Amino acid sequence: MPIMLSLIIGAFFAILNETLLNIALTTLMEEFHISLPTVQWMATGFMLVMGVVIPVSALLLQWFTTRQLFLGTMTVFTIGTTISAIAPTFPILLVGRLIQAVGTGLLMPIIFNVFLLIYPPHKRGKIMGLIGLVIMFAPAIGPTLSGIIVEYLGWRYLFITVIPFALFSIAFAYKYLINVSEVTKPKIDILSLVFSTIGFGSIVYGFSAVGESEAGFLSPNVYIAIIIGFIGIVLFSFRQLKLKEPVMDLRVFKYPMYTHAVLMFLIIIMAMFASEIILPIYMQGPLALTAATAGLVLLPGSILNGLMSPFMGHLFDKFGPRVLMIPATFVLCGTMFMMSRLTIHTSLWVVIVGYILIMLSVSAIMMPAETNGLNQLPKHLYPHGTAIMTTLQPVAGAIGVSVFISIMNARQLHYLQTASNPQDSAVINQAMVVGVELVYLIAFVMSILAIILAFVVYRAEPKEMEELQQNEG
Repeated sequence: MPIMLSLIIGAFFAILNETLLNIALTTLMEEFHISLPTVQWMATGFMLVMGVVIPVSALLLQWFTTRQLFLGTMTVFTIGTTISAIAPTFPILLVGRLIQAVGTGLLMPIIFNVFLLIYPPHKRGKIMGLIGLVIMFAPAIGPTLSGIIVEYLGWRYLFITVIPFALFSIAFAYKYLINVSEVTKPKIDILSLVFSTIGFGSIVYGFSAVGESEAGFLSPNVYIAIIIGFIGIVLFSFRQLKLKEPVMDLRVFKYPMYTHAVLMFLIIIMAMFASEIILPIYMQGPLALTAATAGLVLLPGSILNGLMSPFMGHLFDKFGPRVLMIPATFVLCGTMFMMSRLTIHTSLWVVIVGYILIMLSVSAIMMPAETNGLNQLPKHLYPHGTAIMTTLQPVAGAIGVSVFISIMNARQLHYLQTASNPQDSAVINQAMVVGVELVYLIAFVMSILAIILAFVVYRAEPKEMEELQQNEG
């Protein structure tokens, strides 16, 4: 338990740090006299660096011991946080933020890999639930905590308050963390690293840059980056299949429950992002709520999601994935349909209840699906399985946000073009509502796919155990 505790403390503050800065962007614009597209690099750059470093994590996990990698990662994160805290100019602040992203990006693959190595399959659900609590609870309290810190202490304290906890995590891990992974030092294929960096980096950049210009996906910046990204990923994938010791072993997709988990994971991430990004826009637009109130409306759902994760993990260990996933996907589907019927006059309690139902169903689907998928992999593929899962998070996040925002804007624009009085505030609000409805309708269709996937899931056994049972039979 001290091993997991030392990892979870570090993970909590690294993930908390991801959302801490979102509310402070306007403050930073005033402080450094910069534009919105410039300050957005604090978020875009962070996701970009994570998209580049996570695919390399599988390689690093085989080159360094657990102890070396965790202590190194947390040290890098702490250095980045310190640079950000004392930054005299925006470029230095951005450098600090990007160094933080290196640490954050490598942390989750390390944690997933360690828990796969030290816990047997029948106990992994509960531990995965605990990690789910950290992953969901930290971003949930991030904006609220950030608002208080910025208002009463100033933006630098967003970094200053994290430093002592990061140092404590390093000291705790130094004392208690032991090595659980095997160092095999596979051959490093430079060409794979180049393709991976260009591929994942360009995809995240391209989709993240959609909102920076009026042209959206038609902006050369965007579509050229996305095309280069796809070419890079295709070349990277072909290269991995040819190599004896791939950087990211795509043979994990030979295991049906792992592939199932990845598909379910992508659908749920997209559905979650639809709500986390679109709902605040809807609440601050047509419902005319302040940013702080909008944040508080989403807080119960996010906190419940975090708190329910360990419980869902325990149920997964006891009953397997189907018992959780089938009812949860129906709840998700029904809620998405309900949210696609939002209007200007929708009561706030409908939004609160809707978001709670979405986040509860996510807690019953995402972590069990992920644990079940990783459970089927043989030991030597753990680093690769975790690397692929964690790489997909910023990639799916960037794609989900940009696609949903673009869909909403396009629908909004079309409505205003056909309206008799497009300048009227009531018409503008109605246009936004129409855009929000369409996004949730698409999320509803995606959740129907999740229901189909829930019906074909089965409890995965590790490949070694399956082979052992067959030999005994």
